[in-house]
Amino acid sequence: MSALSSEVCEACRAGAPKVSDEELAALLREIPGWTAVVVEGMLQLQREFSFANFVEAMAFTQRVADIAEEADHHPALLTEWGKVTVNWWTHKINGLHRNDFILAARTDECLNT
Repeated sequence: MSALSSEVCEACRAGAPKVSDEELAALLREIPGWTAVVVEGMLQLQREFSFANFVEAMAFTQRVADIAEEADHHPALLTEWGKVTVNWWTHKINGLHRNDFILAARTDECLNT
């Protein structure tokens, strides 16, 4: 378990601060493989995961859904044959919060379960 993934997500509210450019750079170093992308004008974290088949991709999708539900923070999940694309961002602030990085780190751990 990484230090980031073991952090507790805080309840996010409208008007909560987005991560700064400096925080973004530092936090991205803690979650290799993730990139910051702009989707519909909002900064999001994105990573594509590869699998041998659709069944493995679906099982991973369910594990990510479980951590999302536990945190009450939900990503965009695109499941395809052999591939899952995950996007995390905080809807209430239309951008990135520290919670998104915590859940990205937990998503990475779903590969090993």
